[in-house]
Amino acid sequence: MSHFTYIKTRFQNLFYLEKALNRLNITHEQSITDPSLKSYNTNLIVSQSNGYDIQFTWNGQEYELVADMSFWEQSCPIETFIDKISQQYAGEVIIGESQKIGFQPIQYKQNSDGSTTLVLERWNTKIK
Repeated sequence: MSHFTYIKTRFQNLFYLEKALNRLNITHEQSITDPSLKSYNTNLIVSQSNGYDIQFTWNGQEYELVADMSFWEQSCPIETFIDKISQQYAGEVIIGESQKIGFQPIQYKQNSDGSTTLVLERWNTKIK
C-alpha cells in the first residue's frame, strides 16, 4: 500500500528545475497532464528501479516533490536530495536572471565543502 508524501519546495520555474537536475546528473523525464484540458501542466518524473518513481508535480504555485518514502531509493536521504537540488536551482536562477540584464557567468565551481562559487561579469558597453 502506497503512502505518498508531498513535500513543498520553492521550485517555481520548470526550466531552471530541469537545469538543476541535469547539473546533478539526475535522470528525469517530462510528463504532461492531459493536454486536451484547457489548462495542463508539465510534471517531472525521476524513475527508480523499484517502480516507485519520484515526481515534481505542479500544484499551481510550485513544484511539490511527491514520493512514497517507504520506497525511497536515492543515494542520499530526502532532505539532502532536496537541499542539493535547491542549491543547484538557486544557481541556475541567478545565472538565468542575471543573463537577462547583461551579466555572463565566468565561473561556476562546486567547492569541497558543498558550497558553490558563482562569478558573473558585465562589461559597460556605453563608452562616453
